[in-house]
Amino acid sequence: MKPIIIIGAGMAGYTAARELRKLDKTVPLTVITADDGGFYSKPMLSNAFAQKKLPAQLVTQNATQLAAQIGATILTATRVEGIDVAGKTLSTSAGALEYDKLVLAIGAHPIRLPLEGDGAGQVMSVNHVEDYARFRQQLDMTEAGRQARVTILGAGLIGCEFADDLASGGHAVTLVDPNPLPLAALAAPALCEGLRAALVERGVVLHLGTTASRIDRIAGALKVSLANGENIETDIVLSAVGLRPSLALAQAAGLATSRGIVVDAYGRASAADIYALGDCAEYTEADGATRIMPYIAPLMNAARAIARTLTGTPTTIDLKPAPVIVKTPCYPLALLPPPQQALAGGNWHAAVENNRTICRFYDAQGVLAGFGISHHEATTRQSLMAQLGTVGRQVADVA
Repeated sequence: MKPIIIIGAGMAGYTAARELRKLDKTVPLTVITADDGGFYSKPMLSNAFAQKKLPAQLVTQNATQLAAQIGATILTATRVEGIDVAGKTLSTSAGALEYDKLVLAIGAHPIRLPLEGDGAGQVMSVNHVEDYARFRQQLDMTEAGRQARVTILGAGLIGCEFADDLASGGHAVTLVDPNPLPLAALAAPALCEGLRAALVERGVVLHLGTTASRIDRIAGALKVSLANGENIETDIVLSAVGLRPSLALAQAAGLATSRGIVVDAYGRASAADIYALGDCAEYTEADGATRIMPYIAPLMNAARAIARTLTGTPTTIDLKPAPVIVKTPCYPLALLPPPQQALAGGNWHAAVENNRTICRFYDAQGVLAGFGISHHEATTRQSLMAQLGTVGRQVADVA
């Protein structure tokens, strides 16, 4: 009997494997990964410094333990080089493998900025526990007796989380972003301003409305030249400008891709018996629109649905909205950004309620389409979730 093969041993791959095993204890299952197959929670990478977590402490189970737990063959240090869709075989560094069904959980890779200068090659990114280990090593190499100077490129979700975490851990942090406020693509302006003020109070230096243009080596350090003419002397440059779904394997196999691997409501790719989920997938919503959803809730929902479909009960993925929790203890946030189609003619409305800022986004018809909360707690999040899709104000009230 040919196995179900999962390519990728991150949270998406292992969650799919665990969900499958809940439903079927006997189907042959193989997980293929290019790394050592250890399991860790990727979201923890951006707030591990303040918790004083060493890389080894982030890995909760090794491949041997996981193989026994989920009853699977886990092929570590194995690269998949190609997919034969018609023959249902994989070309790998360990030889050819046949599959019955295939699940792609191959994640995303950091976007590389087109920087000039002889120090551009030293820009780091943290997308894996091994990256985190290298980053910590660089921090530890800073001259004894002074703070490490870390310049972060990108004040989005991950950049802000790293900035807060590193600053609270005693490092000198500078944050650079082309937007006028941090987290501008996800949060309401009032919340972006609140986060900006909190980061400054934490000790983070912000250079907003500009970008890095080049990085040069200077006497044991790096010089970051900004587009506005300013310069930053730093020990480490960390890029947090975003991730791009890993598509090369899918594209070479002829699968339909756009920004991600396009999957239907069941998580099925464009070829028979192939599925995708997690950061590499572009999910199809009920209205036919497709969206990349690099968050935990859609990943978990996709894993459950695909597992049921794989075991004979076709199940659509529940892509209901869920708040994104921003791990910035200096100004904790829960955000549910409005969908792109709701932005035209809509407005944010901010209010202070019970010592927290609550921002509601109403579309052109006065329907609540998104929200954001500072210093949030579960009751408030649940209340706002229940109000989504309801008319919350008169259209004439739009400011």
